Amino acid sequence: MKACVNKDRLLILGGGLMGLAIAHELALRGHKLEVLSRRRSEAAGFVAAGMLAPHAEGLSKNFLQLGQLSLGKIPAWVRRIEKNSGIDCGLRFCGIVVPFLSNEERDAYPTANFGEKLSSLELRQEIPDIAPQWKSGLLFNQDGQIDNRRQLMRSLEKACVELGVNFQEGVEVLELIHDEKKFHGVKIHNAKGEVQVLPSKEAVICSGAWSNQIFSELPIFPVKGQMLSLQGPKDALKRVLFGPGTYLVPREDGLIVVGATSEKEAGFREGLTPFGQNELQHGIEHLLPKANQWPHMERWWGFRPCTPDTQPLLGASSIKGLWIATGHYRNGVLLAAITAELIAKSICKQPLSNKETSLLNTFHWNRFKC
Repeated sequence: MKACVNKDRLLILGGGLMGLAIAHELALRGHKLEVLSRRRSEAAGFVAAGMLAPHAEGLSKNFLQLGQLSLGKIPAWVRRIEKNSGIDCGLRFCGIVVPFLSNEERDAYPTANFGEKLSSLELRQEIPDIAPQWKSGLLFNQDGQIDNRRQLMRSLEKACVELGVNFQEGVEVLELIHDEKKFHGVKIHNAKGEVQVLPSKEAVICSGAWSNQIFSELPIFPVKGQMLSLQGPKDALKRVLFGPGTYLVPREDGLIVVGATSEKEAGFREGLTPFGQNELQHGIEHLLPKANQWPHMERWWGFRPCTPDTQPLLGASSIKGLWIATGHYRNGVLLAAITAELIAKSICKQPLSNKETSLLNTFHWNRFKC
């Protein structure tokens, strides 16, 4: 991996999964970094289910290509993180089952050609206790999961620290400092309550659902999601079960993450709601009724960064030295590896393949401009 020539401090505006992934990738290239985070616990990377599911999600066209490219890079990406942190990331290619009410519905799924078709009997062999209305399914053996909440985020944080990345927690970015064409730094409200200017020639906006508050040109808005976890018997569910509106993600120790509501009108309103929790309960009943007998372990919520087309914003901004990596919505964990690599290569002026260049052009922030 080639080192960066520029040794000036680069600011990472956001300490969630995307910020940590990019910081780690740039640190490996020898860059000096400072991560500014308002409150990392609210980052989408801590609250997601950790599915690696470009095929199970039914992605299409360039978005599917981006997801497939990232999926292929994840094993090596995880090995680098684990090597630098000494902490297992919880990566498992356990496969994902998508159930359907009919064979016709199954065969019309956008990514059906990438999966193994399951009859009603085969579906019940994969998911023995699935609800009776499901008549067929698709098994995507190539898809999987990573334990982002308990393992990946911690592993990334430690890997960054070991590589010399500096962190500032409790920081609110008040203003980007720039002239018409060039980035010069940020004005912040630091953890001591002081207003401070941090000069820098380069920064990456990876502030998730809050990115628009930092840079108003970005068409980002929050979509709240509520989740819960159940403690099932070990191996009670061997595959991820991805149903319409609800999914069940089994960890290796029997913990099952259940998600997620999609509340576009909630804005940044915090907290659990009876409506959201009831929606999850109904989703479990609709997919795997037996799971409602297992004890509830934890309930939480978070805010996904969404764009008008639900696809990410990647690459250079309108200001020289300011880069963008946000808007990953439901696929942040899946896309972290490719996002970190594309942004790091761009910043370090390393060669990009024709495919990588094409994808950066496809997911550029200005695609929504008339």
